This record gives sequence, structure tokens and C-alpha cells, in this order.
Amino acid sequence: MEYVAIVTALLFLQVMFFAFQVGKMRGKHGVKAPSVDGPEEFLRAHRVHQNTLEQLTTVVVSMWMFAYLLSPTIAAALGLVFFIARFAYRAEYLADPSSRAPGFVAGYLSMAVLVLGSLGGGIWALV
Repeated sequence: MEYVAIVTALLFLQVMFFAFQVGKMRGKHGVKAPSVDGPEEFLRAHRVHQNTLEQLTTVVVSMWMFAYLLSPTIAAALGLVFFIARFAYRAEYLADPSSRAPGFVAGYLSMAVLVLGSLGGGIWALV
């Protein structure tokens, strides 16, 4: 379970880094809180952070469920795939939002495997 804990910490550090990047863009472009409207560079950074936050709970909870019910090593590996995919998504989205598909798909698929694996592992444990 140690690997799962490490990946969880990495995911939390990642979302903190993305939040810091949004703050940097706020300062650069003079976007005062609570506004979330501004130049496209700010909007892209904000969207990357928000999209990551939207998926974070599902990934972290399902990763721990998968680890408990099936395999901590595979759960951590899938969480790491999500972590790397989010950096790819960020780079793609900041460069050109229409190019975000590879990072998004890789992250989404790893999340889907964690969720469906957790469900299957829970059902299997009851049988």
C-alpha cells in the first residue's frame, strides 16, 4: 500500500502545482479573485486545474479501493499513469486545447480501469 500512498501524495502535489500555475496567471494578467474570466492563457491554466480537480476524487478513491480489493501494485501503476497523463494533458491544453485528446484519453482510461476494477473486485469479494 506504500506505493499507493506515494502516488496519492504525487497527485495532491500535482493539483497544488496546477493551482499555483493558475495563481501565477492571475498575477500575470491581473485577474482578481473571484473572477474566473480573463485572457485565454489564464482560462487554459484555470481549466487544466479545474478538470484535474473534477477527476481527482474519483481517481484517488478508486485507486485505494482497487488496491484493497485487487492489487496495490497495479493500483499504484494505474494512478501513476493518470499522474503522467495529467501532465501531458496540461502541456497539450496549454499549447492548443484541441490537441488535448492523448493526455485526456490516457488519464480517463486509467481512471475507468480503477473504477471498474474496484466494482469488479467488490462484487468478486461477495461471491
